[in-house]
Amino acid sequence: MKKKEPHQMRILPIIKISMMEKFATRMPLTDLAAATNNFSAENIIGFGKTGTMYKAAVMNGCLPAVKRFLDSQQFEKQFIYEILILGRLTHPNLVPLLGFCIERNEKLLVIGVGLARGLAWFHHNSMFLVGHGNINSKCILLDQNFEPQISNFGRATLMKPSITDSTRRLFVGCADTENKCLQCTLKKDVYSFGIVLLEMVTGKKPNKVSDASQRFDGTLVDWINHLLTTSGPYDAIDKSLIGQGFDFEIFEFLKVACSCVKASPHQRPTMLEVDKILRNTVGRHQNW
Repeated sequence: MKKKEPHQMRILPIIKISMMEKFATRMPLTDLAAATNNFSAENIIGFGKTGTMYKAAVMNGCLPAVKRFLDSQQFEKQFIYEILILGRLTHPNLVPLLGFCIERNEKLLVIGVGLARGLAWFHHNSMFLVGHGNINSKCILLDQNFEPQISNFGRATLMKPSITDSTRRLFVGCADTENKCLQCTLKKDVYSFGIVLLEMVTGKKPNKVSDASQRFDGTLVDWINHLLTTSGPYDAIDKSLIGQGFDFEIFEFLKVACSCVKASPHQRPTMLEVDKILRNTVGRHQNW
Protein backbone atom coordinates (compact mmCIF):
# COMPACT_ATOMS: atom_id res chain seq x y z
CA MET A 1 0.00 0.00 0.00
CA LYS A 2 1.06 3.55 -0.64
CA LYS A 3 0.31 6.30 1.78
CA LYS A 4 0.75 10.02 1.36
CA GLU A 5 0.20 12.26 4.35
CA PRO A 6 1.90 15.65 3.92
CA HIS A 7 2.07 17.80 7.05
CA GLN A 8 1.13 21.08 5.42
CA MET A 9 0.80 20.70 1.70
CA ARG A 10 -1.68 21.06 -1.13
CA ILE A 11 -4.20 18.37 -1.99
CA LEU A 12 -3.85 16.52 -5.26
CA PRO A 13 -6.44 17.64 -7.80
CA ILE A 14 -9.60 15.51 -7.92
CA ILE A 15 -8.94 14.38 -11.50
CA LYS A 16 -5.63 12.77 -10.45
CA ILE A 17 -7.26 11.04 -7.50
CA SER A 18 -10.05 9.69 -9.70
CA MET A 19 -7.48 8.41 -12.17
CA MET A 20 -5.58 6.59 -9.43
CA GLU A 21 -8.77 5.04 -8.07
CA LYS A 22 -9.12 3.12 -11.33
CA PHE A 23 -6.04 1.07 -10.41
CA ALA A 24 -6.11 0.89 -6.61
CA THR A 25 -8.53 1.27 -3.72
CA ARG A 26 -8.45 4.50 -1.76
CA MET A 27 -8.11 3.73 1.95
CA PRO A 28 -8.77 5.85 5.07
CA LEU A 29 -5.81 7.04 7.11
CA THR A 30 -7.35 5.67 10.31
CA ASP A 31 -7.13 2.11 8.91
CA LEU A 32 -3.46 2.49 7.99
CA ALA A 33 -2.59 4.13 11.31
CA ALA A 34 -4.26 1.29 13.20
CA ALA A 35 -2.52 -1.35 11.08
CA THR A 36 0.93 0.18 11.69
CA ASN A 37 0.43 1.00 15.37
CA ASN A 38 0.18 4.68 14.46
CA PHE A 39 3.27 4.41 12.24
CA SER A 40 5.38 3.20 15.13
CA ALA A 41 9.16 3.07 14.80
CA GLU A 42 8.94 -0.60 15.79
CA ASN A 43 7.01 -1.28 12.57
CA ILE A 44 9.59 0.29 10.25
CA ILE A 45 10.93 -2.11 7.63
CA GLY A 46 13.24 0.29 5.84
CA PHE A 47 13.93 3.78 4.56
CA GLY A 48 14.19 5.12 1.01
CA LYS A 49 14.71 8.40 -0.81
CA THR A 50 10.97 8.98 -1.12
CA GLY A 51 9.68 7.63 2.17
CA THR A 52 9.56 5.03 4.93
CA MET A 53 8.19 1.48 4.69
CA TYR A 54 6.16 0.07 7.59
CA LYS A 55 5.05 -3.45 8.43
CA ALA A 56 1.29 -3.55 8.93
CA ALA A 57 -1.05 -5.88 10.79
CA VAL A 58 -2.75 -8.68 8.92
CA MET A 59 -5.57 -7.45 6.67
CA ASN A 60 -7.94 -9.92 5.01
CA GLY A 61 -5.45 -12.75 5.33
CA CYS A 62 -2.40 -10.93 3.99
CA LEU A 63 0.53 -9.14 5.65
CA PRO A 64 0.78 -5.76 3.90
CA ALA A 65 3.44 -3.07 3.98
CA VAL A 66 2.67 0.65 4.03
CA LYS A 67 4.92 3.19 2.37
CA ARG A 68 4.68 6.66 3.86
CA PHE A 69 6.00 9.32 1.51
CA LEU A 70 8.19 12.11 2.81
CA ASP A 71 6.73 15.51 3.64
CA SER A 72 7.66 17.29 0.42
CA GLN A 73 5.91 18.42 -2.75
CA GLN A 74 8.77 17.15 -4.89
CA PHE A 75 7.56 13.57 -4.31
CA GLU A 76 4.02 14.20 -5.59
CA LYS A 77 4.82 13.03 -9.13
CA GLN A 78 6.65 10.00 -7.76
CA PHE A 79 3.63 9.13 -5.62
CA ILE A 80 1.26 9.30 -8.59
CA TYR A 81 3.71 7.40 -10.80
CA GLU A 82 4.01 4.51 -8.37
CA ILE A 83 0.24 4.24 -7.96
CA LEU A 84 -0.43 4.22 -11.70
CA ILE A 85 2.38 1.78 -12.49
CA LEU A 86 2.02 -0.69 -9.62
CA GLY A 87 -1.75 -0.60 -9.92
CA ARG A 88 -1.54 -2.06 -13.44
CA LEU A 89 1.07 -4.75 -12.82
CA THR A 90 0.51 -8.22 -11.39
CA HIS A 91 3.11 -10.99 -11.07
CA PRO A 92 3.78 -13.80 -8.55
CA ASN A 93 7.10 -12.18 -7.61
CA LEU A 94 5.79 -8.61 -7.43
CA VAL A 95 4.29 -7.18 -4.25
CA PRO A 96 0.72 -6.25 -5.23
CA LEU A 97 -0.62 -2.75 -4.64
CA LEU A 98 -3.64 -3.09 -2.34
CA GLY A 99 -4.55 0.58 -2.01
CA PHE A 100 -3.45 4.14 -1.37
CA CYS A 101 -4.28 7.01 0.96
CA ILE A 102 -4.23 10.75 0.30
CA GLU A 103 -5.06 12.46 3.54
CA ARG A 104 -6.63 15.90 3.68
CA ASN A 105 -4.18 17.06 6.26
CA GLU A 106 -3.57 20.77 5.85
CA LYS A 107 -4.54 21.09 9.49
CA LEU A 108 -4.71 24.89 9.56
CA LEU A 109 -7.02 25.01 6.52
CA VAL A 110 -9.21 22.21 7.83
CA ILE A 111 -9.65 23.91 11.22
CA GLY A 112 -10.22 27.39 9.77
CA VAL A 113 -12.82 26.31 7.22
CA GLY A 114 -14.57 23.97 9.67
CA LEU A 115 -14.85 26.64 12.35
CA ALA A 116 -16.21 29.18 9.86
CA ARG A 117 -18.71 26.64 8.58
CA GLY A 118 -19.92 25.86 12.10
CA LEU A 119 -20.32 29.50 13.12
CA ALA A 120 -22.07 30.36 9.84
CA TRP A 121 -24.58 27.60 10.56
CA PHE A 122 -25.15 28.88 14.09
CA HIS A 123 -25.64 32.44 12.87
CA HIS A 124 -27.73 31.86 9.77
CA ASN A 125 -29.05 28.36 9.19
CA SER A 126 -29.93 26.58 12.42
CA MET A 127 -33.44 26.26 13.84
CA PHE A 128 -32.44 28.76 16.51
CA LEU A 129 -29.98 31.43 15.42
CA VAL A 130 -27.15 31.20 17.92
CA GLY A 131 -24.57 33.75 18.99
CA HIS A 132 -21.80 31.87 20.79
CA GLY A 133 -20.40 34.83 22.71
CA ASN A 134 -17.13 33.24 23.81
CA ILE A 135 -15.24 31.95 20.76
CA ASN A 136 -11.56 31.33 21.47
CA SER A 137 -8.96 28.67 20.78
CA LYS A 138 -9.70 26.91 24.09
CA CYS A 139 -13.32 26.17 23.17
CA ILE A 140 -12.40 24.54 19.84
CA LEU A 141 -11.93 20.79 20.14
CA LEU A 142 -10.45 18.70 17.32
CA ASP A 143 -11.46 15.20 16.29
CA GLN A 144 -9.06 12.61 14.87
CA ASN A 145 -9.31 14.22 11.41
CA PHE A 146 -8.67 17.71 12.83
CA GLU A 147 -12.25 18.77 12.16
CA PRO A 148 -13.12 21.46 14.73
CA GLN A 149 -15.92 20.93 17.25
CA ILE A 150 -17.22 24.11 18.92
CA SER A 151 -17.89 23.85 22.66
CA ASN A 152 -18.58 26.04 25.72
CA PHE A 153 -21.99 27.61 25.09
CA GLY A 154 -22.38 29.13 28.56
CA ARG A 155 -22.65 32.67 27.11
CA ALA A 156 -24.67 31.78 24.01
CA THR A 157 -27.57 33.96 22.88
CA LEU A 158 -30.56 32.44 21.06
CA MET A 159 -32.99 34.02 18.61
CA LYS A 160 -36.51 32.65 18.59
CA PRO A 161 -37.89 31.35 15.25
CA SER A 162 -40.69 33.95 15.34
CA ILE A 163 -38.21 36.73 14.53
CA THR A 164 -35.74 34.95 12.30
CA ASP A 165 -37.00 36.78 9.20
CA SER A 166 -35.65 40.04 10.61
CA THR A 167 -32.29 38.51 11.40
CA ARG A 168 -31.88 37.15 7.89
CA ARG A 169 -32.09 40.72 6.64
CA LEU A 170 -29.04 41.42 8.77
CA PHE A 171 -31.20 43.06 11.41
CA VAL A 172 -31.83 46.18 9.31
CA GLY A 173 -34.54 48.36 10.85
CA CYS A 174 -35.23 45.94 13.70
CA ALA A 175 -35.32 47.59 17.12
CA ASP A 176 -36.19 44.56 19.23
CA THR A 177 -33.97 44.40 22.35
CA GLU A 178 -33.39 40.66 22.01
CA ASN A 179 -32.47 41.11 18.37
CA LYS A 180 -29.97 43.85 19.19
CA CYS A 181 -28.40 41.66 21.85
CA LEU A 182 -27.95 38.82 19.37
CA GLN A 183 -26.60 41.18 16.71
CA CYS A 184 -23.89 42.35 19.11
CA THR A 185 -23.04 38.75 19.97
CA LEU A 186 -22.80 37.75 16.31
CA LYS A 187 -20.42 40.62 15.56
CA LYS A 188 -18.41 39.66 18.63
CA ASP A 189 -18.24 36.07 17.31
CA VAL A 190 -16.86 37.37 14.00
CA TYR A 191 -14.21 39.37 15.85
CA SER A 192 -13.30 36.39 18.02
CA PHE A 193 -13.13 34.13 14.97
CA GLY A 194 -10.71 36.61 13.42
CA ILE A 195 -8.46 36.39 16.48
CA VAL A 196 -8.44 32.58 16.35
CA LEU A 197 -7.57 32.72 12.65
CA LEU A 198 -4.76 35.17 13.39
CA GLU A 199 -3.43 32.82 16.08
CA MET A 200 -3.25 29.98 13.57
CA VAL A 201 -1.66 32.04 10.80
CA THR A 202 0.87 33.90 12.96
CA GLY A 203 1.57 31.32 15.68
CA LYS A 204 1.23 34.13 18.26
CA LYS A 205 -0.84 34.30 21.43
CA PRO A 206 -3.75 36.77 21.35
CA ASN A 207 -2.91 38.76 24.47
CA LYS A 208 0.85 39.15 24.22
CA VAL A 209 3.05 39.84 21.21
CA SER A 210 6.58 41.21 21.43
CA ASP A 211 8.30 42.25 18.21
CA ALA A 212 11.73 43.75 18.78
CA SER A 213 12.22 44.54 15.09
CA GLN A 214 9.08 46.69 15.16
CA ARG A 215 9.65 47.93 18.71
CA PHE A 216 6.20 46.63 19.55
CA ASP A 217 4.73 45.08 22.67
CA GLY A 218 0.97 44.53 22.89
CA THR A 219 -1.96 42.37 21.78
CA LEU A 220 -2.10 40.32 18.60
CA VAL A 221 -4.76 42.54 17.01
CA ASP A 222 -2.81 45.70 17.87
CA TRP A 223 0.31 44.12 16.34
CA ILE A 224 -1.54 43.38 13.10
CA ASN A 225 -2.88 46.93 12.99
CA HIS A 226 0.64 48.19 13.63
CA LEU A 227 2.00 46.17 10.72
CA LEU A 228 -0.78 47.49 8.48
CA THR A 229 0.75 50.95 8.86
CA THR A 230 4.40 49.89 8.66
CA SER A 231 5.86 46.88 6.87
CA GLY A 232 2.58 45.13 6.02
CA PRO A 233 0.54 42.34 7.69
CA TYR A 234 2.17 39.55 5.68
CA ASP A 235 5.26 39.93 7.87
CA ALA A 236 3.12 38.45 10.65
CA ILE A 237 2.71 35.06 8.97
CA ASP A 238 4.41 32.15 10.70
CA LYS A 239 7.45 31.46 8.51
CA SER A 240 7.08 27.71 8.97
CA LEU A 241 3.85 27.88 6.93
CA ILE A 242 5.49 29.51 3.92
CA GLY A 243 6.62 27.34 1.01
CA GLN A 244 4.53 24.34 2.02
CA GLY A 245 2.32 24.42 -1.07
CA PHE A 246 -0.55 26.63 0.03
CA ASP A 247 0.87 30.12 0.42
CA PHE A 248 -2.11 31.62 -1.44
CA GLU A 249 -4.53 30.11 1.07
CA ILE A 250 -2.52 31.39 4.04
CA PHE A 251 -2.47 34.92 2.61
CA GLU A 252 -6.22 34.80 1.99
CA PHE A 253 -6.86 33.51 5.52
CA LEU A 254 -4.85 36.44 6.88
CA LYS A 255 -6.87 38.92 4.80
CA VAL A 256 -10.11 37.44 6.11
CA ALA A 257 -8.82 37.55 9.68
CA CYS A 258 -7.92 41.24 9.30
CA SER A 259 -11.42 42.04 8.04
CA CYS A 260 -12.96 40.19 11.00
CA VAL A 261 -11.08 42.18 13.64
CA LYS A 262 -11.94 45.65 12.33
CA ALA A 263 -12.69 48.05 15.16
CA SER A 264 -16.14 48.94 13.83
CA PRO A 265 -18.60 46.01 14.06
CA HIS A 266 -20.44 47.28 11.00
CA GLN A 267 -17.28 46.88 8.89
CA ARG A 268 -16.87 43.23 9.80
CA PRO A 269 -18.21 40.57 7.42
CA THR A 270 -20.90 38.10 8.44
CA MET A 271 -19.86 34.52 9.15
CA LEU A 272 -21.83 33.51 6.07
CA GLU A 273 -19.56 35.75 3.97
CA VAL A 274 -16.47 34.47 5.77
CA ASP A 275 -17.50 30.86 5.21
CA LYS A 276 -18.02 31.49 1.49
CA ILE A 277 -14.64 33.19 1.08
CA LEU A 278 -12.71 30.46 2.89
CA ARG A 279 -14.55 27.67 1.07
CA ASN A 280 -13.78 29.27 -2.29
CA THR A 281 -10.16 29.75 -1.24
CA VAL A 282 -9.48 26.12 -0.36
CA GLY A 283 -11.88 24.91 -3.06
CA ARG A 284 -9.17 25.54 -5.67
CA HIS A 285 -7.81 22.11 -4.76
CA GLN A 286 -10.80 20.04 -3.76
CA ASN A 287 -14.46 20.27 -2.84
CA TRP A 288 -14.51 20.36 0.95
